[in-house]
Amino acid sequence: MDDPDILIVGGGPAGAAAAIILAHSGRGVVLVEREPAPREKVCGEFLGADAIQCLRALGVDPAALGGAPIAEASIARRGGGEARMALPFLAFGLPRAIMDAALLDAATAAGATILRGQAVRDAARVPGGWSLRLAEGTLLQAPHLILATGKHGLRALPRATAAEGWTGAKLHLTLRAPLSAVTLLPFAGGYAGLQPSAGDEANLCAALAPGQAAAARDAAGFLALVASGSGLAGTLLEGAEPRMARPLTIAGVPYGFLHRDPVGADPDVWRVGDQFAVIPSFLGDGMAMALAGGMAAASSILAGQSATAFHAAWRRRLATPMRIAHVASHVLRRRPDLFAGVIAHAPSMARQIVRRTRVRLPA
Repeated sequence: MDDPDILIVGGGPAGAAAAIILAHSGRGVVLVEREPAPREKVCGEFLGADAIQCLRALGVDPAALGGAPIAEASIARRGGGEARMALPFLAFGLPRAIMDAALLDAATAAGATILRGQAVRDAARVPGGWSLRLAEGTLLQAPHLILATGKHGLRALPRATAAEGWTGAKLHLTLRAPLSAVTLLPFAGGYAGLQPSAGDEANLCAALAPGQAAAARDAAGFLALVASGSGLAGTLLEGAEPRMARPLTIAGVPYGFLHRDPVGADPDVWRVGDQFAVIPSFLGDGMAMALAGGMAAASSILAGQSATAFHAAWRRRLATPMRIAHVASHVLRRRPDLFAGVIAHAPSMARQIVRRTRVRLPA
């Protein structure tokens, strides 16, 4: 294998998006993905207008992949009932395994080399760039290194943040009644999102506060925790049939994290996706930020910019959505009925919050 121009670690949305743009532009790209095949990951699976725009620019159509259309949002009231509003755009729910597979296929078609089932054991600065040592001993070298490892770090290049202690949990379900809206279900200490997914299934994804992780060890405990938060949650989840053996979980999720380069940061190491920013999950813009970030990093490399310049520009671009998300997340956790009241009595304000937390497609 000839030495590539760019090495990418991680085959999720951010890494695949960068690979597609770079390979289409004629750059030599090697993407290393530790999983042998796409699999489900902890993810809300919500694709808003910005994520859909990114996907279509990358040659992936969520509707053609069987994504479930979502036109409304709802939030449960603790005292009973719900507040409902129309979304300011048509969204889709699509399982991560399906989306990730489509993106990696698009990267391969664009000319990128995808190494599946390969773990990176070490990364080292070498003259002229970066070197990766894979588990079986293979050495790869390139001038640029893109870190797209999601919420997991690379040992040699850890993410500069302390884990907040939140746990993400996800469970695919078959519900007794069809679901048409993305529905926020607050409960003591955390919140969950329930939304339609492909194949008449639903996706339940939750942010669990410190001390609640044990409730997600099995499907019954996870469903009971979410159902305890409201009458609506109990009704929607009654008789639900899990489509997974147990919930998927990930610990130490640093909601609100936004990367800032330290003094002397390497100009050839690019962070994208959750390695750069982790937006509170209930706003449903994590996928868009990952896709757009990967595309923006690729465009920055093609323009001859440094990683430090890209990071500074991307941080400025995400600052407003992240700030609004932080405030909205605080209100949802502490005063969910106030959040529901905004949706019920000031839906235009709620839609503006949704719009202001979207990320624009890179030019």
